Amino acid sequence: MGLEEIPAHVVSPSAKQLTERVSSFLKEQRLSFESIETFSTPRRLAVKVSKLAEKQTDIEEEAKGPAKKIAQDAQGNWSKAAIGFSRGQKMAPEDIYFKELKGVEYAYVNKFIAGEKALVILSDVKEAIISMIFPTMMRWGNNDFKFVRPIKWIVAMLDEEIVPFNILDVKSGNETKGHRFLGKEFAIKNANDYPDVLLKEFVVANSQVRKDMIRQQIKDLAVKNNWQVVIDENLLEEVNNLVEYPTVFAGSFATKYLDIPDEVLITSMKDHQRFFYVKDAAGNLLPNFVSVRNGVNENLNTVIAGNEKVLTARLEDAEFFFQEDQKNSIADYVERLKKVMFHDKIGTTFEKMQRVQSLSGLLANFLGFTEEKREDLKRASEIYKFDLVTGMVGEFSELQGIMGERYALMMGEKPAVATAIREHYLPVSAEGELPVSDIGSLLALADKLDSIAAFFAAGMIPTGSNDPYALRRQAAGITRIIMNHNWPLSAVQLFAFVEENASKVPSLYQKIAPNNIKSEFTNFIIERIKKILEEQHYSFDIIETVVAVPSNGFAKMLEAAEVLKNHSTTADFKGTIEATIRVLRLAKKAKLPAGIKLNTELFENTAENVFSEKLSLIKDKVYESEEAVFEELSNMRPVINAYFDQTMVMVENEEIRNNRLYLLSQYALFSYQLGDLTKLNVK
Repeated sequence: MGLEEIPAHVVSPSAKQLTERVSSFLKEQRLSFESIETFSTPRRLAVKVSKLAEKQTDIEEEAKGPAKKIAQDAQGNWSKAAIGFSRGQKMAPEDIYFKELKGVEYAYVNKFIAGEKALVILSDVKEAIISMIFPTMMRWGNNDFKFVRPIKWIVAMLDEEIVPFNILDVKSGNETKGHRFLGKEFAIKNANDYPDVLLKEFVVANSQVRKDMIRQQIKDLAVKNNWQVVIDENLLEEVNNLVEYPTVFAGSFATKYLDIPDEVLITSMKDHQRFFYVKDAAGNLLPNFVSVRNGVNENLNTVIAGNEKVLTARLEDAEFFFQEDQKNSIADYVERLKKVMFHDKIGTTFEKMQRVQSLSGLLANFLGFTEEKREDLKRASEIYKFDLVTGMVGEFSELQGIMGERYALMMGEKPAVATAIREHYLPVSAEGELPVSDIGSLLALADKLDSIAAFFAAGMIPTGSNDPYALRRQAAGITRIIMNHNWPLSAVQLFAFVEENASKVPSLYQKIAPNNIKSEFTNFIIERIKKILEEQHYSFDIIETVVAVPSNGFAKMLEAAEVLKNHSTTADFKGTIEATIRVLRLAKKAKLPAGIKLNTELFENTAENVFSEKLSLIKDKVYESEEAVFEELSNMRPVINAYFDQTMVMVENEEIRNNRLYLLSQYALFSYQLGDLTKLNVK
């Protein structure tokens, strides 16, 4: 398919989707093939199918119809049901025979369907194309049909024959177009010639070949100049999908711009201009860049000059903002944040920083941070958003946090504080890099925690795929940070800190009331934990088990999942879990009076005493691992079995019944360290 230029980030997934859809179409149509090769450029998506069968495979199968007593009357005449069945199978009633199935005779026919020729079937490949979906779709003309970009031409061939179909007013044929400026329109004689004839018209149709060309040309340029060209794979993928015939070239900029922080220079080159930046052997940034043009070497100097001019204008702006930003203090910028709205239903960015400052202090005390760390965290939380109102971040939004760290160091802040300012944005994606330092990690945790609680309290809870404020990503960041540091924090505890903060500094929670969103908040966090466990390939029942007790810490949930997974194949696992579940089912039904305590004088047999004694030894013990908890459950298995052999729990005497239920409930609380084991599948 020839198209108007496709956005670079959509090219590769679109090519993959086309391959998958065509492959599925051929399999559904019983057309066997050996392989499919994928081609893609900004202007075209294509597949080449090798060794396609000449016709569909024939179908020969037995079709089952109505029971004999329905198919024939007593005289052996065919009923309407039998005639309709045979007609539906494109057979005659005379083709029917009877077979017994589970004591009943049924009508059957042997159905044979001859395979159709491939050329006839391939015309329907249109359906595989028009069913494609894209992140952004558009219509053109007066049509309702949507596609990634308008379709300009279609080449559909089986060897030398055209496969006839059309999409809107675009009719399939054998004519294609070469490079927009260097190539011409021409006819393809044989489908197998596709990539070779396009190359003659300056189109490298195979994206991997094109990428290898770029990589090799960059390598040759680096060797020639004794450079280290940093090849970012994401940038390489993007650049590769912007060109059809790549030619690598190098440009330069004035050395005076090297006084600008490297992060600014790299962002200007990489993110804004799609340039690869260059370093010397010692790793120092050089005043050079490498880029790729869509064409040949002709007039390359003009192309280089144009790119240098555009980059210089960008660097002039960066230099100006860098100098201007240094004329103000951090305090000046923090003061400006009082007028910057975080969200009109929540408050200003300054107010958010104040909430996070208080919240992070509560968390630091709970986690036992040293006095020095608490002081550094306090300072970081007072200023960590200040760079949002600097000129540099206003121009280069990608540098938020990064410039905050750089400016903080330049203005005399401690390295730990500066690092936390940068790290509080991490992770920037669900699986992105995590903050490393304790201060940065806790500041990131508190900032994300406040955002989720604030948006939830303001009624902006994500629904379906709708998540405009990326709260799912922030929740994933919270869980990953906690697990990475093995901090003893749970979903219930996190919400408790938010509630405590709201009561501690109510003036900062005037617009939101987080105390009314406890269940939504905890469920939202738990869903992110479940997602993490799913990605680590734990079974559904194990995941449901460990997340069923939201008061358990995230790290302990992960450890419990691993313990249950490891023991699930051992000989004693089933018996241990079944014994525990027997306790849990009774304990869950218990409706005990307030203030009840265990009364050993009500025990009526030895098993009750043994159970109570064993439980008293383990329930208040601090366990170093969830493995040790499981071992205790395993050791308690014979005790529990003996207890139930000798004890009827649900007796008529209410005092004795409650005493026994209370004992079981205490054991249930102990088992909850691994989750709700009733959700395990041990059948």
